[in-house]
Amino acid sequence: MQDTELFLSLAEIAGVFVGFGALIAVRSGGASDAHQVAYIRSMVSIAIWVAVAALAPMTLSGYGLAGHELWLVCSLLALVLILGVWAANYRTPEMRQELAAASRVELVRESAIELTMLAVLLAALVLVVIGLFPDQEHALYLTAVEAGLLITALTLLFLVFSQRPPQTAPDPAELPASGGSSA
Repeated sequence: MQDTELFLSLAEIAGVFVGFGALIAVRSGGASDAHQVAYIRSMVSIAIWVAVAALAPMTLSGYGLAGHELWLVCSLLALVLILGVWAANYRTPEMRQELAAASRVELVRESAIELTMLAVLLAALVLVVIGLFPDQEHALYLTAVEAGLLITALTLLFLVFSQRPPQTAPDPAELPASGGSSA
């Protein structure tokens, strides 16, 4: 199978995102709110999808699958898994709470980017399944895996940029005088 090293590298990069998600989740006793939980869960689950999708061609080619048959089975597996991941993530209470609490600007910005990348991912896999471009199936499948990796990276980026500095108690020396009596 061609590009074995590339698929392995994509799986390794996805593993790094899973590690980042685990580190974020366990720091300071775990994610502190629905916002963090929703983003971390999305990032980790899509990164795991990328790892599975990147390793699938090598695993399945070991069973003698090649050509259209290989890319068809890989694409069907990837489609079922990504739709399952997407549905599971959006059905969680944390994601529902996050969607209800997010501002319109955040929702529009993040949804436009995420849905665009998801559309690229799904379109590439569907094109392989229907066999419209048999000479490009390898490239289409690779495009889908890389789109998944980009979704993972963007989810982490959105999480990082959405963080607010921790609230600290005001310094008593900086508080205004109350003007009350001391008696």
